[in-house]
Amino acid sequence: MKFGQQLRESLFPDWKFYYVDYSGLKRFLYERTDKGYTADDESEFVKLLDSELEKVNNFQQTKSSEMKRRIEYCEKQVDLITQNPAPEDAKREQLDIIEREIDAVIGEVYELAKFTRLNFTAFMKIVKKHDKNAPFVLKPMFAEQLNSRPFFKENFDELLLELSRLYNIVRNGGVDVDGSKDPQSGNGQNFVRQTTKYWVHPDNVMELKLYILKYLPVLIYRTKGATKPPNPAITSIYFDNDKLDLYQGRLEKSEGAEAIRLRWYGDMDSTEIFKSVKERFSIKEKYVNDYLSGEYTLDSKIERLREEGKKSEQDLHDMETLSREVLESVKTKHLEPVVRSFYNRTAFQIPGDARVRISLDTELTMVREDSFDGKPRAGNNWRRTDIGVDYPFSQLPEQDVCRFPYAILEVKLQTQSGVEPPQWVLDLIDSHLVEAVPKFSKFIHGTSVLLEDRVDVLPFWFSQMDRDIRKPATKGIGISRANSPRGSFVGMDNAGRHRGGRTNSATPSQSSLQYQNDIEVIVESEPGEHSSQNEGTVTQYSHAYGGEPSEETALLGRRNYQNSSESWLQKINPFAKPDSQRERQPGRVTFTTRDDQPNKRIAVPVRVEPKVFFANERT
Repeated sequence: MKFGQQLRESLFPDWKFYYVDYSGLKRFLYERTDKGYTADDESEFVKLLDSELEKVNNFQQTKSSEMKRRIEYCEKQVDLITQNPAPEDAKREQLDIIEREIDAVIGEVYELAKFTRLNFTAFMKIVKKHDKNAPFVLKPMFAEQLNSRPFFKENFDELLLELSRLYNIVRNGGVDVDGSKDPQSGNGQNFVRQTTKYWVHPDNVMELKLYILKYLPVLIYRTKGATKPPNPAITSIYFDNDKLDLYQGRLEKSEGAEAIRLRWYGDMDSTEIFKSVKERFSIKEKYVNDYLSGEYTLDSKIERLREEGKKSEQDLHDMETLSREVLESVKTKHLEPVVRSFYNRTAFQIPGDARVRISLDTELTMVREDSFDGKPRAGNNWRRTDIGVDYPFSQLPEQDVCRFPYAILEVKLQTQSGVEPPQWVLDLIDSHLVEAVPKFSKFIHGTSVLLEDRVDVLPFWFSQMDRDIRKPATKGIGISRANSPRGSFVGMDNAGRHRGGRTNSATPSQSSLQYQNDIEVIVESEPGEHSSQNEGTVTQYSHAYGGEPSEETALLGRRNYQNSSESWLQKINPFAKPDSQRERQPGRVTFTTRDDQPNKRIAVPVRVEPKVFFANERT
């Protein structure tokens, strides 16, 4: 589909006069070039383009300010309702009206995000057409004009956080509940745990975020004294050797295969490093090189923790064991930094309720850290220092960077046996918004792309990279614009005095205080005699705002899924078959070839045996 047609079909009718006149600009360009494009034509075209840019920028800024004012209005109404001595039924009725207003705001935020994306694309395409057909080069000058009116840099995440907070308050009857409850608490035994990953096209990212926050609050992490959420960036350095043994083991799911990575959160000024399987230990960042060379141990730190009584003897023993295991692997397998992954994460979860946990990673980028080709990218350091968290890392040579085209959605479900996950989750994973890619790995993908000349086996999802993952919209799924019910608000402005200030619902927990200043060293292992039998948890999600699940939340509904034609397990894992069809043979990996990669094999999970994907997640 040509972009002009796509623009006409995608624009929001109420705002159609504020989109860039792409067809008019293109018509002007073609008519003048047919007659012989002159300097006067160029001057007129530049004026038209500048006028369109001004129009789009002004409208986007106006609508963005309007969204913020509407959110503030909803917050004020919630405060007034909670302080009003009216009966609970009357308060609930007003909160329902506010929830409909939030729905309306969400619809417009989605349309505004799409408006921004479409217009930016339109400007880029028309300038490209100009430079191709006219005897003048406009792109460099127009880039400066864009930067002076940066409508395309609008960050909707702040609006998303406020909308998520409002949803959570309204669901809890107008109460801004204490967010200090550990998101991982409240877990029992006898659970079925499933984890699956999906790709999300950039066109669908904002719609997906807004859809999820209607059911789950956004997790935020704050340090003491912080007024804004911290940088959502997560960066990891993966280790391997020149034979890529860890890559091969993880790809083929060899027994006992491991992946070792050093991870930090936020900016580059992190000061500590963590090693974690389920437990973790910290090392000052300045000691990382000494630790990897064997010149630094945790003995003094362990002794200090023992004196302070902050850890049990078992925890201290595990800490020492884990640190020695990592160092032993680095030495015996000759491991060194190979690939860096970077992404910005948005996480969704109800605190104290681990039944549904969702994370969305955007701006995923993989960068070479190795020196296999003789280039000392990191020198003698454990990470290269010529880049930070400055996405899209334009200073790097193209052969050193892989910018992944999609966002990564990870859905973690923990349900009691015989209980189906929430219907909205099943609807989501079966919708046009996502493309299932079970067991997608940032480490494996980055290594296979950046070091392709060194790998013999490619991951199975390479076959999905050649096609457009966008699908026709699923009816009833996604975001649609709703009418605002603001006229239905009962006048409560004088019913009670507005509170002097809104308290932040996110009070820091012990682990959330470390979020911005920590680095993690993480070891992942395939099932084997040395692997842990405990279910892994997302321990960095140590704090969130929100409340305990209630009837208002209605996350889980009991239903006998065995009576349905397709179990929820099949929906979550496209490679799984019903229990009655499963073969009781050990899982294995088969290989096929691609026509365009005659010398490469592609590792394909066996469809019959779901153990390949869920051996670690199920109980």
